[in-house]
Amino acid sequence: MKITAIKSYAVKVGIRNQLLVKVETDEGIFGWGESGLSGREKAVVGALEHYTEFLRGRDPFKIGALWQEMYRSQYFEGGRVLQAAISAIDVALHDIKGKALGVPVYELLGGKQRDRIPTFATTFAEPGPAMLEQAQMLVEHGWTAMRLSPSGHENKDTYEPREHIATTAKWCVKAREALGEDVVLGIDYHHRLSVAEAASFCQKMPSGTLDFLEEPIRDESPTSYEALRRLTDIPFAIGEEFASKWQFQPYIERDIHQYNRLDVCNVGGLTESMKVAAWSETHYVDMMPHNPLGPICTAATIHFSAAVPNFSWLETRASPAETHLGFDNSDFFPVQPRLVGAHYSVPDAPGLGIEVNEELIARQSFEFWEAPHLRRRDGSVTNW
Repeated sequence: MKITAIKSYAVKVGIRNQLLVKVETDEGIFGWGESGLSGREKAVVGALEHYTEFLRGRDPFKIGALWQEMYRSQYFEGGRVLQAAISAIDVALHDIKGKALGVPVYELLGGKQRDRIPTFATTFAEPGPAMLEQAQMLVEHGWTAMRLSPSGHENKDTYEPREHIATTAKWCVKAREALGEDVVLGIDYHHRLSVAEAASFCQKMPSGTLDFLEEPIRDESPTSYEALRRLTDIPFAIGEEFASKWQFQPYIERDIHQYNRLDVCNVGGLTESMKVAAWSETHYVDMMPHNPLGPICTAATIHFSAAVPNFSWLETRASPAETHLGFDNSDFFPVQPRLVGAHYSVPDAPGLGIEVNEELIARQSFEFWEAPHLRRRDGSVTNW
């Protein structure tokens, strides 16, 4: 079997674009993958064109060797753009191999360790009564783990962190009081805070209010996370921006965090994800995968989540609290993972177990989307 083509489809699905990648072979078997670099899909398409030039004619079964060749056979290796391209190809190659062998992808990863994949959902409303209503609704639908959104998270122009910390902390405390002790509660700060701001936020709540704090500060400096660790006892959930096992290395080896927000479609596909999971297991760090994209990413991450021992929850953006997103459009993906209550069942079909309406997505347009460029009140740029 030989690779004959790699096709990229950057298309609008719901409120965002998705970059879907199809790898074709001379035996008619094909695989689907997805890139995770939201907002910079065109850059990844260019990288995929470069990789296609030397991947044509290659054996798609040699997934590990092709991964190493894509990563190492260039002077400027790695980085988020190249790794997003490698991720999509790697996932598609696993889909091909599973289909060719007649087995689900999890069998290629060591076999299934669980039959169902528990998820955590996200409340979309700003901190306040509506947020508590959404949280209660999620509990009624079966969720025992959820993530809250901080005050100001929907601002499009101005974001001043200190103006939102106290309000967010107050409503986190109210959420804990309303939901009780059995619900796992976290919050995603989308790396918008400094160490001092994040510490102030944590210190405004009683210990035990939150079970995880996601991406409170930017990830470039492990020592900054170590400084924050000394100022709070809340477990950290980080890593959705990491594009290799090397980026995870200092955080794992220095026991800085407790949950890996690994993204299969950013970190280097299933090949790299399994290495990060094994490394994490030696430090008792659980996998809590990032999954804000489309059904192909969800399917690949379900197989990954089924195959690793150190797993907590998979992110879902298809809960009743986020029906407006539209990432799982059934017209584009007639066969895809579907929530059963608050969990996904592990599919047993060969490959990823997903089908894509290629004819329809080929007619779908790409729409440029730019994340908000936030500024503080003094005019300086801050993080989105």
